[in-house]
Amino acid sequence: MDGFSSFPTSMSLQTSIPTVLAQAEGGGSNFSPFLMIGLFMAAMYFFMIAPQRKKEKTHKAMLAALKNGDKVLTVGGIYGTVTAIKDDRVHIKVDEATRLEILRSSIQGLQQTDELK
Repeated sequence: MDGFSSFPTSMSLQTSIPTVLAQAEGGGSNFSPFLMIGLFMAAMYFFMIAPQRKKEKTHKAMLAALKNGDKVLTVGGIYGTVTAIKDDRVHIKVDEATRLEILRSSIQGLQQTDELK
């Protein structure tokens, strides 16, 4: 019976549960869940939304700076050279006999040259 003497008796178990619950209720703050949600929202902004906005801003600047002779890549994976620019459309030369008119927004980026790689 010496091995079982460390187990609480039913009387001490009944008194210890309310004591533990009272300590758990009094120790916390009602503000902490809102703080955690706020920190989570801030982390989401800095890790997901802010980089996406920066990428969109640089893409818009690249589209605004397009000029004749730029080598571009479309979102469809077509490489071409800009030959003419209208308001929201761009004419690109894909091959000697192939010319396309595409939306300016469908240009993914400028073609990387060997010097930049």
